[in-house]
Amino acid sequence: VFRWKKTIYKTVCLSFLLVITVTVLQRGMAPSQFMQGQQQKELPPPEPLKTQKRDNSFSITSTFWKSKKEKAPVKEEESVTAKQAKSWDVTTTNCSANQNFSKVDWFKGLEPNFQQFLLYRHCRYFPMLINHPEKCSGDVYLLIVVKSIITQHDRREAIRRTWGQEKEVEGKRIRTLFLLGTASKEEERANYQKLLDYENHIYGDILQWDFLDSFFNLTLKEVHFLKWLNIYCDNVHFIFKGDDDVFVSPSNILEFLEDKKEGEDLFVGDVLYKAKPIRKKENKYYIPSALYNKSNYPPYAGGGGFIMDGPLAKRLHKTSETLELYPIDDVFLGMCLEVLKVSPVGHEGFKTFGIVKNKNSKMNKEPCFFRSMLVVHKLLPPELLQMWDLVHSNLTCSRKLNVL
Repeated sequence: VFRWKKTIYKTVCLSFLLVITVTVLQRGMAPSQFMQGQQQKELPPPEPLKTQKRDNSFSITSTFWKSKKEKAPVKEEESVTAKQAKSWDVTTTNCSANQNFSKVDWFKGLEPNFQQFLLYRHCRYFPMLINHPEKCSGDVYLLIVVKSIITQHDRREAIRRTWGQEKEVEGKRIRTLFLLGTASKEEERANYQKLLDYENHIYGDILQWDFLDSFFNLTLKEVHFLKWLNIYCDNVHFIFKGDDDVFVSPSNILEFLEDKKEGEDLFVGDVLYKAKPIRKKENKYYIPSALYNKSNYPPYAGGGGFIMDGPLAKRLHKTSETLELYPIDDVFLGMCLEVLKVSPVGHEGFKTFGIVKNKNSKMNKEPCFFRSMLVVHKLLPPELLQMWDLVHSNLTCSRKLNVL
């Protein structure tokens, strides 16, 4: 009898263990979760693959525009308000070359970099790798936006220690963001990405998209930021947008904005009027006539640094989607302003080509000039840190420049 009872007991125990095992496998749970009564939440259905393009359907990923390795979009911060509960809607990139160009004679005579640009110009938006929508939560008076590349962490660090400091001045909140793509060299991409992820973990001020950082892709950075702003930033009054090698005076910017009202179509900087496209092939800004055949560009502000108001930036986003991308980002913005019939305003406090054009002039290193400027280009990190300390020291100048 005892053996019979023992056999029944073993059978019951084995049956119970079998039931537990089957249940665990069906529910995808860890045994510890089952024993503690914690059921794993069901995963949401996968988001449909989306790519925003301008024209036809494309299928093959372009390595010219983005890294080969697809990365899942990052989760957005939970601090986004209900009003801002929209999200970046591009989750994957399917884009092949527009082969229609290969049939055109003038296309065959272009340099390889311009051929690549035209073949993939329709690839307009890319997935986000790092996002911080909480930067626009609440009321933001001035959003400082800096174009940077993944390898120039020293420039970002210098800016955080100087003119990029986030603070509140007389109730006016200032927030800072850096705009990045991915490393252009594939062999460096993984290591630099890990460093950037750690940098973002510390500072939380990076916006990154999955396209390669290159000179021609600066316009991509422009339209991605405008789209991002349109999605997440309903309460940004003014935006300063500039490079990561400029000196900026936030106090002078705030003083300049004191008598400006949001919604006045403000766009101010170092404006170039009747600038001609450069036709010399050895020049960085060379543009073939096949790409732009007009004799002059529309008025545009140098990309080293400019200020615009929030409502105008949202209008620029909508307008930018009606134009073909152009390889020079600040000229592209000038084209958008021309469509909107908004004239950029030149201001002598913006020196995006240096205080004087002679780069060797001592005036370009004179702190008394910097103290009265809004933006000065070009300073590398050691020069920026040194000039910042000089301008904010007990500086004695013979006269004060009134540029505001």
